[in-house]
Amino acid sequence: MSTHDNTRLGGEARGIALAVLTSRFDAIVRRMVNTLYRTGRSGVINTANDFSCGIVTGNDELLTSVESLPIHVMSGPDLMAKSLREFHDDFAAGDAFLHNSPYHGNSHAADYTMLVPVVDRDGVHRFTVFAKAHQADCGNSVPTTYVSSALDVYNEGALIFPGVQVQRDYEHIDDIVRMCRMRLRVPEQWWGDYLALLGSARVGEQQLLALGEELGWDALEAYVTEWFDYSERRMVASLRDLPAGSVTQTSVFDPTPAAPEGIPISATVHVDPVAARVSIDLRDNPDCVPSGLNLTEATSRTAAMIGVFNSVSSDVPINAGSFRRVEVLLRENCVVGVPRHPVSCSLATTGVAERLANAVQAGLAALGDGIGMAEAGYVMPPADAVISGVDPRTGDPFINQVFFASSGGGAAPNQDGFLCLGHVGAAGVVRREGVEMAEMRFPFRIETQRVLTDSEGAGEYRGAPGNLVEYTPVGGELRVIYSAGGYLNPAKGVRGGGDGGRSSAGLRGADGVELELPADGDVLLKPGETIISRACGGGGYGAPFDRDPEAVLRDVLDALVSRERAAEVYGVAVTDDGVLDRDATAALRSVGVGNAGASR
Repeated sequence: MSTHDNTRLGGEARGIALAVLTSRFDAIVRRMVNTLYRTGRSGVINTANDFSCGIVTGNDELLTSVESLPIHVMSGPDLMAKSLREFHDDFAAGDAFLHNSPYHGNSHAADYTMLVPVVDRDGVHRFTVFAKAHQADCGNSVPTTYVSSALDVYNEGALIFPGVQVQRDYEHIDDIVRMCRMRLRVPEQWWGDYLALLGSARVGEQQLLALGEELGWDALEAYVTEWFDYSERRMVASLRDLPAGSVTQTSVFDPTPAAPEGIPISATVHVDPVAARVSIDLRDNPDCVPSGLNLTEATSRTAAMIGVFNSVSSDVPINAGSFRRVEVLLRENCVVGVPRHPVSCSLATTGVAERLANAVQAGLAALGDGIGMAEAGYVMPPADAVISGVDPRTGDPFINQVFFASSGGGAAPNQDGFLCLGHVGAAGVVRREGVEMAEMRFPFRIETQRVLTDSEGAGEYRGAPGNLVEYTPVGGELRVIYSAGGYLNPAKGVRGGGDGGRSSAGLRGADGVELELPADGDVLLKPGETIISRACGGGGYGAPFDRDPEAVLRDVLDALVSRERAAEVYGVAVTDDGVLDRDATAALRSVGVGNAGASR
């Protein structure tokens, strides 16, 4: 296919042709992903994979973002690309822009996004590629990228770049680089990550320019139209399988100093299968709070959409075409809405965003059996902390976020919760740390890492269990800053399913005595002290007595569920030697419907 023999793809881009071009675009993004993963300097990028890449059309619509975190991409790249065109009159080949403004479409200030307009040889802006990566340090007032206590963006301290030009004609604008080096704790690490973002975006630009030359820009535009229309049709077909109705579901974020009673997050979900549309009304929620917990416009929309896409067919493409069928209603100055400067949105990708996504998917589950999902576990216990200090082996300062917790995935109507979900907005894309690599890079030692028995939300399909992680500094002090969810309000089960286990944290002194730590912690860990992190389990779906006894047996043998809990909650008897006792199980289940029971 070339510009000479096919410039009209609109009526022909079906079947194999549509699939091939979709793979070509996805392959470009995968090259961007590979570039960023292999060249990023900080562990949060090259170990944990906390980054996303994608392509936006010249009309600011998301085309593809394979292998990306949903919380980064379902809304945001479109808003950032739109704001970029408002800030800059014209684009030229060789331009690059740094964007992390929570008030202009970004997820939160720690997610630096490199935007590169793809401009053809005639000077026409065809696409915009983006590479977004969470930073180990974004200039905050304290050494963490999550400042839950921030009264406003000034107290938060992050450097904000609202679509700032950082390259012209492929050359650096050094003013920005000098400013960042003076304001960041680990400037060389930041510079490596900055170059990785830029390199990733440039790879996408080069590949798109080559594709446009090969096939012709008119052909690519025709493909985009056809691909969006196809994606919308897939979404229509999936939504027509949902039951009609409206439901309001609430998920409560745990109390904080800024909200002593907690923050109830409500989502009113309306499904119209005849019109094949879903709307999520978020306007009846609290105003913004004097804290870093507020969502940005991008994460408000995205978190709501995650709950919907977790409830429709997995063959629905995630792009602007399928998004046409989902409406999210927001208001200004709302904790899940559109924030006004200088409101802090430091934790906009986790915390309250998780509550919102869970409320939507649990609300859909309330509309009918076989749809929606249970709530997923909540993240950011000490096993997900930002650690910092001075490495006694080198004398150099360090800062990085570690990822050892894998909060339990919520159960679905047809499968158990995903053990390594990360959190509902990460969808398993963020990777767990390798113990040996982490210990080589940072002066600490992982003492314990295991699944927490009986922390799953019971159900016909159970939530994934939480986990236990313990670590201690080596050779010096270690500052540990975290902000955990699920201390008081665990991940809820749906349709008779049980709640997941709660999170908690502790500090074990050199004397072996454990002290309880708060949900939001800033701990200076001294040699001989150990921090203890217990992560949430996910909620269950359906009545526990409906669970296949063989599945319960496997959970007992895998030490996910104790024999006592199997009998009490699931009505399943397992002998001392690990054999399913079918007669005893039948007797237990004949008593009646199972007790979902709280996880431990």
